[in-house]
Amino acid sequence: MTTRTMRFGLAATAAAAMTASSLAAPAAAPAAADPAAASALAPDRDHHRSTQQAMDAAVKDGVPGVTGQAMDKYGTWNGTSGVGNQKTRQPRGAKDRYRVASTTKTFVSTVLLQLEAEGEIGLDDTVEQWLPGVVHGHGHDGSKITVRQLLNHTSGIYNWTLDPEIQRTLFSKEFLKHRHRTWTPEQQVRIAMRHEPKFAPGQGWNYSDTNYIVAGMITKKVTGQSYGDEIRRRIIEPLDLEATSLPGTDPHLPQPSSRAYSTLRDPKGKKTYDVTEYNPSVAGAAGEMVSDSADLNRFFTALMRGKLLPKQQLAEMMTTVPMDEENPDLGYGLGLRRSKASCGKEVWAHGGSFHGTVAVGATTRDGSHALAVNFNGEWAGDIEAVIDAEFCGR
Repeated sequence: MTTRTMRFGLAATAAAAMTASSLAAPAAAPAAADPAAASALAPDRDHHRSTQQAMDAAVKDGVPGVTGQAMDKYGTWNGTSGVGNQKTRQPRGAKDRYRVASTTKTFVSTVLLQLEAEGEIGLDDTVEQWLPGVVHGHGHDGSKITVRQLLNHTSGIYNWTLDPEIQRTLFSKEFLKHRHRTWTPEQQVRIAMRHEPKFAPGQGWNYSDTNYIVAGMITKKVTGQSYGDEIRRRIIEPLDLEATSLPGTDPHLPQPSSRAYSTLRDPKGKKTYDVTEYNPSVAGAAGEMVSDSADLNRFFTALMRGKLLPKQQLAEMMTTVPMDEENPDLGYGLGLRRSKASCGKEVWAHGGSFHGTVAVGATTRDGSHALAVNFNGEWAGDIEAVIDAEFCGR
């Protein structure tokens, strides 16, 4: 849940940052593609060849398995590579459900922007207005932080997952002892408040899961319902996202799904652990959601086509701040990231990573071309390459 900046600005966990390219990769199952999808693409049967090759390359690099779906003017294409179960060697499935991690943030932001459109909240309302005394301590001051700054990560609020004790608890083998622990947003924010902010509100950009934990708390204060209930009512049900859920404290992945694996920072990078089951309250509004590639594509294309937000709110979401001074093409809006692929095509996306998952939903500005991809291991592979292959064809 701690990020590193990449070309497409995807959220990668501290565990993923400990990539071990020397990890012995399991033998990959033959790459598979959805026959129906292949038929639908008959007019241009090689259109997604580069995407499939990039998926296969990720498996060769050490990712157990990859699944993804692309939607464009030719129709829908599903591609898979590698295995979903290292013991049985069962291949990954095109309809696998998986943890989307920080991609959850785009859903949370969409709900708050809907509430703004309804006049229930203002983007320039302060955190203190809605959560008195919650964001306070060691230099944090909720009266100086706005909802907008939460959503675009310019609040300066300390990222609770960087706390040294939390790093040991969540990003090492100790995680296996704590995997079923229930976390509350109040606990997570209190941990963040033990530390000084990264910078004064509005004076920089720094990805912090705490921002969206607070955003989830505000959603409940405004509506009287949890952010999960609001996402279900406002997004999942209207778009008929049958594979998408917010599991709360339920540790199980719904079927169909693959197993999820992590090295848990094994220093030699040679041992993997099955981390499929864990209590997703550890991610909360910053990343608890489960979905599949088809649902993510449906969501991102509906979002970009204005089916979820009025024009004004969609424009607010797509108003970006710089993420990296050295890369002017990389910007972060309100739960949505703008970047340029190697061929110059503009891509809007959000990605996320936590133990056993790297996921991304990406689309063009007009929603005419979308891609959703998942790796079931976070220590290897290049998901950027898969995105670039799809949008640039190489």
